[in-house]
Amino acid sequence: MALDNLISLNLSDEEVKTIHDALESIEKIFEGKTVNLTPEERQTYGRLGNRTENWISKVFEYIDRRPELTPVYINLPEFRNDFEVRNNLKPVMTRLKFLSESIDDTLVLLGNDIYNYSLAYYRNIKLVSRENVPGTTEVYNDLAAQFPSRASAVPEEPESSISEQENKSAGVEQ
Repeated sequence: MALDNLISLNLSDEEVKTIHDALESIEKIFEGKTVNLTPEERQTYGRLGNRTENWISKVFEYIDRRPELTPVYINLPEFRNDFEVRNNLKPVMTRLKFLSESIDDTLVLLGNDIYNYSLAYYRNIKLVSRENVPGTTEVYNDLAAQFPSRASAVPEEPESSISEQENKSAGVEQ
């Protein structure tokens, strides 16, 4: 039975290096400029939604039209800077989220592929160790440790039950 390969992806060593170099460049740009909030802090501060962003844009329009109404305790240059930097970072974050989700989905498919191949190998080792193929019992015992609720040693089964088991997995009834 052939296994389905959900994804086939190749990255050259040069491409992997380019990715890491680009990420390093991005990290250097943000070094000392970004913060990491604790989970509690994340809950303390709200995120701006579309309605609030539109409202803030209106505030800026009114500040520009009627600067005399701006309270003196508002640091207007800092307010404008925060607004501009946030507007510049939003599309960056959107792109990074898209890329992150795409890479994560790719990792899921690659993980499924390698797990299914590994499981097929394990099942084969299990079968051949039951048939006493030299050198397979130790390999099976080592790999079986991944499944502690199952037998960790090769169970003693008569050959007829192995044949019945094989036939059942192949959909053949005796």
